[in-house]
Amino acid sequence: MSQSFATGASPQTRVSIELVPRSRSGLRAELEMVREHLPGIDTINIPDFPRFSTRSWMGCAMARPHHRAIPHIRAVDINPREPLPMLDTLTAHGITEVLIITGDAPADMSAKVYDVDAVDVIRRFRRELPDVRVYAGLDPYRQSFARERDYLERKLDAGAVGFFTQPFFDLRLMDAYADLMPEGADVWWGATTVTTEQTLNYWRARNHAVFPRSFEPTLEWNRTFAAAALDFARERAQHVYFMPVKADAREYLEGIV
Repeated sequence: MSQSFATGASPQTRVSIELVPRSRSGLRAELEMVREHLPGIDTINIPDFPRFSTRSWMGCAMARPHHRAIPHIRAVDINPREPLPMLDTLTAHGITEVLIITGDAPADMSAKVYDVDAVDVIRRFRRELPDVRVYAGLDPYRQSFARERDYLERKLDAGAVGFFTQPFFDLRLMDAYADLMPEGADVWWGATTVTTEQTLNYWRARNHAVFPRSFEPTLEWNRTFAAAALDFARERAQHVYFMPVKADAREYLEGIV
């Protein structure tokens, strides 16, 4: 792939970075780095890991007011008989977007989870927080194209306004899924770093991800694809998020966003 990086973002396209809240001090440092070195990023999205003391909505509160913030909400953690635990934080910090995923049960079953899925919680958010924009997940690897399309329709019917995709590694597959999207749905196309054979094997074995023949587990290849994914989103007036994994976020994205 030839190396051609764009800078900034068009008025229609938002750019997010996914930051993991392993600790408050670490998250603060990453947020400061983003503000200083990655000016094209206007949004922070934060996944939720119950084993960390900082939940996703708490991390998003730290990102405000410098960035828009989108916490990931795990449906299996939401007790259907109790108030939403993140409601006060969302309201107090002006967080008006969330991403709802079903979430995996803990391997050792040490944490309490509930028999609810993403569709249930999307519907609840739309009912209890009608001013909050709710995104759902799109996974191009977990099931057939037709089954994923039907699942997306269920999420839209429940009140989702758009989707965050699992990271892609092939623009041709992105283009196929772009045709699947209903008109008007907000789409956040995902890209991540795969820079070791171990990580490559993980994505193939665990997530059944599709890689093109041209793929190389190098930072240069990942940077080139990140730029291409950003251009792809801009051409469609959609959005993109980047998920640095075992890679320095500044080295990955500086000069691209």
